[in-house]
Amino acid sequence: MPHQVLTREEVAKHNTADSLWCIIDHRVYDLTDFIDAHPGGSVVLAQVAGQDATTEFYNLHRQEVLDKYKDQLCIGVLEGEKPEVIEPKPGDLSPVPYAEPLWLRPQFKSPYYKESHRRLQKAMREFTDKYVTPEAQEKEKDGTYISQELIDRMAETNILAMRLGPGKHLHGRKLMGGAVDGKEFDYFHDLIVIQEMVRSNARGFQDGNMAGLAISLTAVQQWLDNKELKDRVTEEVLSGKKKMCLAVTEAFAGSDVAGLRTTAEKTPDGKYYVVNGTKKWITNGMFADYFVTGCRTAKGFSVLLIPRGEGVETTPIKTSYSTAAATAFVQFENVKVPVENLLGKEDKGFIVIMSNFNHERFMMVCAVVRMSMTVVEECLKWCNQRIVFGKRLIEQPAIRQKLARMISICESNQAWLETIAYQMCNMSYAQQARNLGGPIGLLKSHATRTAHEIASEATNIFGGRGLTQTGMGKVIEMFHRTVKFDAILGGTEEILADLGVRQAMKDFPKAML
Repeated sequence: MPHQVLTREEVAKHNTADSLWCIIDHRVYDLTDFIDAHPGGSVVLAQVAGQDATTEFYNLHRQEVLDKYKDQLCIGVLEGEKPEVIEPKPGDLSPVPYAEPLWLRPQFKSPYYKESHRRLQKAMREFTDKYVTPEAQEKEKDGTYISQELIDRMAETNILAMRLGPGKHLHGRKLMGGAVDGKEFDYFHDLIVIQEMVRSNARGFQDGNMAGLAISLTAVQQWLDNKELKDRVTEEVLSGKKKMCLAVTEAFAGSDVAGLRTTAEKTPDGKYYVVNGTKKWITNGMFADYFVTGCRTAKGFSVLLIPRGEGVETTPIKTSYSTAAATAFVQFENVKVPVENLLGKEDKGFIVIMSNFNHERFMMVCAVVRMSMTVVEECLKWCNQRIVFGKRLIEQPAIRQKLARMISICESNQAWLETIAYQMCNMSYAQQARNLGGPIGLLKSHATRTAHEIASEATNIFGGRGLTQTGMGKVIEMFHRTVKFDAILGGTEEILADLGVRQAMKDFPKAML
């Protein structure tokens, strides 16, 4: 439809159901044929016929709604006037205060981030906006699993490989078209990949997007002695041909890993383990080809790499978030596993799982802290446009106090997270396992506990919209409904807080007693 230059007087004449125009942000929209299709009913449109409906529109909707219909409904612009609302493009940073981590705000500096970090952030933002977010929103609604097309894109750009964090597996790889050299990839690059991808605002799909790979292939990389098997599995998984998950939690054992009941008994010839038992709440279990599995062996606890095959059955579990996460109940019945598939030493698997937890918990903190920041951004936008008792919400002192608390939480958690990332950059894998289990546990416990507060305050600020899965408050509703996943997965808040104190007490100086 060709755009015209119109006057407000001309628009005012089109104020009936037979010819209904209105103005939104200095543009003119013909809603005549849209009356019956309007999700909010025809009465609302009749009330603004021939008028400037900018305030009314933005009191109910975000710009994305206007973008959806603009091409078919916009017929012109007002003479001598220009639109004011910023329309972001894929890859753009948000201009909303506190919407981005401090290092991405142009007026601030950071000692941690170099040009390669900034290149990677820009590339990951564009990739997420173009490919991840559209699919994430679709899958979050219909509950289906991630597409092979997106997996292939992430394999081609080496996003799958970056999900494991720094290491030799990245050497010689072209990451995001050359944004960063694989040998230079550090834990701040790792942080960036995680924080950019969660901006798709779909908590179920967030885990469905190869989270299982990220928390299991790292253990294979570090602990599987069979180099031929390790290289083959790594190539299969990082190329997107095969999928992997971590299978530790059971109905009888969650954070209490020592309580596992799944058994692995050696055959008389010593060539195989025979695995029997069940696993529960296994992320990506429904589509996984490999299961990094915690088992009870003769004298302790061991970890095995189990391929999907005869005797391995998976059934879906419905949880508070979308089935796009592919959460599964897994049963192993007389599954024969070659002894070469053992990770680490027999009966010494506890260290395999515990050391692997550090990176998993680091990733979860990166995600929940960034998601909390997105929730604050949503609240700032809403408070700036919502009119209550004749004033914008932002003009209410009580609301500003809520926002101040939420902003303070996000800023402090991001700063603590970056401090931990710096320590990780300057420690070996073994040193991280020895020194950072407690600090990372405390950080995760604190980040998720404060995320509960943010989720609650945000829901109150949005009111009924914060309880609605569509429209203005959909991000708030999703965060409030799913924040407990971060509080429980990877170790509960209480267990991790206790871990932090117990680890500190191990180094308590006796001279102080």
